[in-house]
Order: sequence, then C-alpha cells, then structure tokens
Amino acid sequence: MKSEISYDQFGELDLRVGEVVAASLPDWSEKLVRYEVDFGEEIGKRVMFSGIREWYGPGELIGKKYVFVVNMKYKKMGPEESQGMMMMAEQEGRPVLMPVDGRIVNGSVVR
Repeated sequence: MKSEISYDQFGELDLRVGEVVAASLPDWSEKLVRYEVDFGEEIGKRVMFSGIREWYGPGELIGKKYVFVVNMKYKKMGPEESQGMMMMAEQEGRPVLMPVDGRIVNGSVVR
C-alpha cells in the first residue's frame, strides 16, 4: 500500500468519464495501444496511449466508456503525446479494463 494522502491531495485529480471513439496499434511500438477519447464539449477529444497491447486490441476499447485522469502532464510517446491516463485495475500482473455505465454523459466528473 502506498502512503496516505489528504482529501485535498486527492481532490487535485480531475477524473472524468470518456468514451473511446477510435483506437489503433501504432507501428512504432509493440506494447502500446493508441486511442482517441471523447470527453464532451468542455474538454473535447484527446489522444492517449496505454501499454496494454499484449492483452487488448483496439476493437475491445471502441464504443466503451472508462474513467480517465485528464489533468496529468502530457507524456511523450513515440512521435505523439499521451494526453491523460485511463484508470485500470491490476490483477495477477495484468491490466484489467473497468468500463463504466454507457448512460453516463461524456465528461462527467468522477468523485
């Protein structure tokens, strides 16, 4: 377990629901999946990358909604930048996707 944080520290995270509207396998990486996420009118669309290619393909992501951290500093990934991070569980050393109810509006804040 990691060290405790305060409620204020947790509050600094901007967690939002987003819908994956496109996904692909970049030819410059053997580990990453590239996906475009729609966060609605306030944030718009963002491109993100996750090292989940060993377990998930693009078709398993498209059309589903997940929780994302949207206020992380962008991270250079190959020739592009990842503009946030999808929240995932880890089980037995592998990532497990956690889709949310499809009725939740894109861009909804997660508390």
